[in-house]
Amino acid sequence: MKAVRLTEIGKPLQMQDIPLPAVGEGDVLVRIKAAGICHSDVHYRAGVSPTGPLPLTLGHEVAGVVEQVGAGVRGLQAGDRVCLHYLLTCGQCRFCRSGHEQFCPQGKMIGKHTDGGYAEYIAVPARNALRLPDEVSFAHGAIMMCSSSTSFHALRKARLQPGETVAVFGAGGLGLSAVQLARIMGALAVYAVDIQADKLALAERFGAIPVRADQVDPVAEIRRLTGGRGVDAALEVIGLKQTMEQAVRSLAPLGRAALVGISDQPLEIDSYRDLLGREAEVIGCSDHTRGELEVLLEYARQGRLDLAPVVARTVPLEEAAINDTLDALERSGGAVRTVIEP
Repeated sequence: MKAVRLTEIGKPLQMQDIPLPAVGEGDVLVRIKAAGICHSDVHYRAGVSPTGPLPLTLGHEVAGVVEQVGAGVRGLQAGDRVCLHYLLTCGQCRFCRSGHEQFCPQGKMIGKHTDGGYAEYIAVPARNALRLPDEVSFAHGAIMMCSSSTSFHALRKARLQPGETVAVFGAGGLGLSAVQLARIMGALAVYAVDIQADKLALAERFGAIPVRADQVDPVAEIRRLTGGRGVDAALEVIGLKQTMEQAVRSLAPLGRAALVGISDQPLEIDSYRDLLGREAEVIGCSDHTRGELEVLLEYARQGRLDLAPVVARTVPLEEAAINDTLDALERSGGAVRTVIEP
């Protein structure tokens, strides 16, 4: 089968012909119909975030059709539409049993530690395949596996309550999901912070109040818009030192900043003015849970989560198109979300 793979850190991905993955007794083989290109893949290619043994097929946002099931699989059959939870875990440790499977000591991530979705097929444990409702496209199902779910997990970690205010730093794929999900969860007002007018226009379409960070100081503007108070929760989904610090400084008393974006730069904050004096919190957010994916899929099935504007572009399973997309993301440009359709 064809797969576009990371063969050397810092180098463009390469198309390779590799064998079909083996299907174990408890596995399913999925013919990939859509694979999202995530900003995390830029970090993997650059070596900012370590990956598994090379060569490696990237891609952790995956949806497709079940092609084959292992002998021990129940509840799934060939032809089922599915999307894939990207965390491969033991299911038995205390983290898995308590709903924190992202910390499983044996855990691996598809597209980072094992071969992922930039390919024609993928094999995963059957428990990682969630049924994709007929009302949800493969492209939308794929990006929900990371883009939307990471935002949902961060909002839950930030303990967002109905009637509270939220600032979302970054109006790309994660940010646009975060805006919608914050409204679904009852946020009174959502402020979207970005430097790109087209992305802010999309955020405004979903009910956010846009803040152009290239034209105003976003912290000062958020405080002005909130009557000097600040926001109850702030999400940083870009991965920049500057925006992480802005998210913390935008908080109201008792506010919570949930940091999602990956950065290799240290966070610098004023411990008294930014944290102690406000009893504010800085919360690290890692991945998401299978249970959160189930809720998101139902939001999408009901039409409450609209991902149509988030998938701005599709590309074929070709190394040039995929590398061009990763290059654009590395420059902090490119479409909101690009999806590979093999």
